[in-house]
Amino acid sequence: MGCGGFKFLEHTADVYFVSSGYSLEEAFVNAAKALFETITDTSKVDIDLCIEVSDSCHDLPNCVYRWLEDLLILHDSRNLLFSGFEFRLSEQSEGRYMFSAKACGEAFNPNKHEPRVVVKAVTYSLMSIENVDNCWSIYAVLDV
Repeated sequence: MGCGGFKFLEHTADVYFVSSGYSLEEAFVNAAKALFETITDTSKVDIDLCIEVSDSCHDLPNCVYRWLEDLLILHDSRNLLFSGFEFRLSEQSEGRYMFSAKACGEAFNPNKHEPRVVVKAVTYSLMSIENVDNCWSIYAVLDV
């Protein structure tokens, strides 16, 4: 895979992926892309609207969880699909973090968007974050 993008890994029941990037923020963006590629073919998701997403988290795995869960809530509650993302992470005091991000896409259209897998939740199962040779990797499992 090199550094950048995402790929799906073997898992017996759920969706397991690794996303990576030359920065931690790029790895977060690619994790969001993996989430929505699980849900639909994101190449067919146009950018008609953008939504600001921000949250606080108590450590980096919690930031991954909150980022993906916030996006999943927007998908479930507003019937939205996203294909474009921006992500900024800032460390606060005592190891706490905040992120401000943007998710861009459009409303689900059954005539345009292929439904793939229903993602029920983001999990902490097998979640890890690594930085090897200046390549950040995020491993995560989606409950389907």
